[in-house]
Amino acid sequence: MRIYGNPISTCTRKVLATFAEKNVTPELLVLDFAKGDHKSPEHMKRQPFGQMPVLEDGEFQMYESRAIMRYVDQAFPGTSLTPADSKQRARMEQWISVEMSDFTPYAMTFLQEHYFKPMFGHQGDPALAEAARPKLAACCDVLEKALTGKQFLLGDSISLADIGVLPYIDYLMKTPGGNEISSRPNLNAWWERCSSRPSWKKASGQA
Repeated sequence: MRIYGNPISTCTRKVLATFAEKNVTPELLVLDFAKGDHKSPEHMKRQPFGQMPVLEDGEFQMYESRAIMRYVDQAFPGTSLTPADSKQRARMEQWISVEMSDFTPYAMTFLQEHYFKPMFGHQGDPALAEAARPKLAACCDVLEKALTGKQFLLGDSISLADIGVLPYIDYLMKTPGGNEISSRPNLNAWWERCSSRPSWKKASGQA
């Protein structure tokens, strides 16, 4: 099984973390951001929006990281990252939607302005990031409350909902937006718990 992506890509990392939780190591074919590999005609045939990652399983190809995570979880044996109970499964989908709509857009503003733009030699605009802070803080308040008395978003077991947030927080903690995580005890404890997992260390290049 192959993944076309890049180790620094947030969406590639969440897929790699899912593979790692299933104790599977895919072949990673690295796309170079600087060279525009993700916008090349060859890659656009795999991913018509010029994004990453793309999964290739034999003749089967698919894109969109959250969909790939679900596929990987179902395709391999081992501990499921999706609850069997219908209500818990629906709750997981709720948190995945929250990540996509209410957390990531505002976290990514901090990442772009404080991390990725400087990485590629561009000047970031801290004011844009600060404009996103109220929305980011509001979502962090929701997560803080939801994690009261819990190890993970759904209880005692990690799920795809937890994994999907990790790449953004990992980079967010390297920006002024990181205090939205560290200042909330439940959320910060959850982050420390998740980020210490061997699967995340492997996906983020720490192991």
